[in-house]
Amino acid sequence: MASNPPKTVAVISADNRLQALKSAFEKKYGDSPQFYACAPGRVNLIGEHIDYCGYSVLPMAIEQNILAAVSVNKSGSIKLANINPLYKDYSVSCSEDIAIDRDNPKWYYYFLCGVKGIQENFGITNLVGMSCVVDGTVPPSSGLSSSSALVCCAGLVTMEANQKSLSKVALAEICAKCERYIGTEGGGMDQSISFLAECGKAKLIEFNPLCATDVKLPAGAVFVISNCCVEMNKAASSHFNIRVVECRIAAKMLAQARGLDCSRLVKLAQVQGELEASLDEMEALVEEVLHPEPYNREEICKALGITTAQFCSELLSSNTQHVTHFRLYQRAKHVYSEARRVLRFKHVCDSEPADALKLLGDLMNQSHSSCRDLYECSCPELDQLVELCLKSGAVGSRLTGAGWGGCAVSMVPVEKVDVFLKAVREGYYLNDPRRAAMEKQSLFVTNRRRGSTVKVYRI
Repeated sequence: MASNPPKTVAVISADNRLQALKSAFEKKYGDSPQFYACAPGRVNLIGEHIDYCGYSVLPMAIEQNILAAVSVNKSGSIKLANINPLYKDYSVSCSEDIAIDRDNPKWYYYFLCGVKGIQENFGITNLVGMSCVVDGTVPPSSGLSSSSALVCCAGLVTMEANQKSLSKVALAEICAKCERYIGTEGGGMDQSISFLAECGKAKLIEFNPLCATDVKLPAGAVFVISNCCVEMNKAASSHFNIRVVECRIAAKMLAQARGLDCSRLVKLAQVQGELEASLDEMEALVEEVLHPEPYNREEICKALGITTAQFCSELLSSNTQHVTHFRLYQRAKHVYSEARRVLRFKHVCDSEPADALKLLGDLMNQSHSSCRDLYECSCPELDQLVELCLKSGAVGSRLTGAGWGGCAVSMVPVEKVDVFLKAVREGYYLNDPRRAAMEKQSLFVTNRRRGSTVKVYRI
C-alpha cells in the first residue's frame, strides 16, 4: 500500500521556479509561504477512455506539474492567485458552502474541487484560511491532465493546511471523486498516477481496489509528446460525458441480453466479471448483441424496460440531456479491444522480446485507429500529427488523454530522436505561425528519470 505523500525541505535558492513562486507569493500577500506542494501531469501510454469502464490503464507521470505556495491565514477565507495573468484571482469564505459552477469551469473551481473533497472526507465544518499562489507547467487542455493535477495539488494543500493525513491511495480516490463536482465523469486514472507515480517508472493502474504496478519500459526508445495545438476542455463540452453515457448504456444492454440484473451494472468491466468471460468473448458478445447503427432513445428504453424519464434521470448526465442517438456498438468494441491492448502492452514490457519496440508500436497504432474510428475522439489535426510522427521515425504513435485535440505520444528509437524532433518541428510547427509560437512547450521528450512525484515542501 502506498505511503503518505513525502514531506521534504525545499532548498529555495537552488530552484529558480520555487524562488520565482516565493517572490510572487510575497508580493501578493506581503509574507513568505509556509509550505509548497506539487502534483505532476501525466501521459497515458495506452488505455484510452477505459478507466471509467473499470479497466486498467498504463500512464506515467511527466516532469511538468502544478506547484502551489501556501500559508495558513486568519482571514477566514481561501485566497487563490495564479502566476499566469490570464487566470484571475478568487476568494471564498471558509464559513460558506463551497459552490462549484460546472457551467463555468474556471481554474479556481478545479482547485476548489480538491478543497471540497478533503473537507467532506474529514467532515471539516470550518476549514482554516489559506493564501495560495499556483504555478503550472502542464499545458492546459492538452490531454496531459493539467486539471486533475490541479485538483490533486489542491487536495494535498488542504490536507496539509488542516493538519490531516491520508495515504496516497486514499488521496487519489478522493480527488477522483471530487473532480466530478466540475461535471467530468472520469474514471480515476489521472488522479491515481499523479499520487502513485514514481520517478522513472510507468504504472499499470487497476481499479476496485485501486493499485499500481511498476512497468519497466524498453531501454531502446523514448516517448515524445507533441501537442496538436487544438484545445479541448473536458468540463466545458459534452464530448467526454457522452462517451461515458454511451458506455454505461452499452453495459446495460449487454447485461440485459444475457439475463443479468442490469439495474446494478453500470460499467463494461462489471458485465465481463458477472459473465466470467474473456475480453475476446466480450468482443464477440458485442458483435452478437449490438448493431453498428446508432440507437435512439426509444429503442434503448424498450430494450431495458424503462421510461423516458428514467432514461434521462438514471443514464444521462446533466450535460448530455440533449443527446438523442448513441453509438453503443462502436464504444463497447473500442473499450474491450483497448483493455486487451493494455494487457498485451504490459506483457511485452515484462517479457522483453527482441522485437519489443515493434510489438509495442503496433499496439499504440492500433489504439489510435480505434480511438479515431470507433470512439471518434480524435480530430483532423491529431490524425495529421500522428501520421507525421510515424513518417518521421516513430514506431508507434497515438493520441493521449481525452482527445478531440491535445497531444499525441510517440515511441521513438533512441538513435532517431534528433531526426524525429527536427522533422516534426518543421513539418507541423514551423509552417504555422500560431503553432510555431507554441512549439517550445508543445514538443518535448519525456524524461523518465525526472518525472514528478507528489510532494509537500516545508520551509
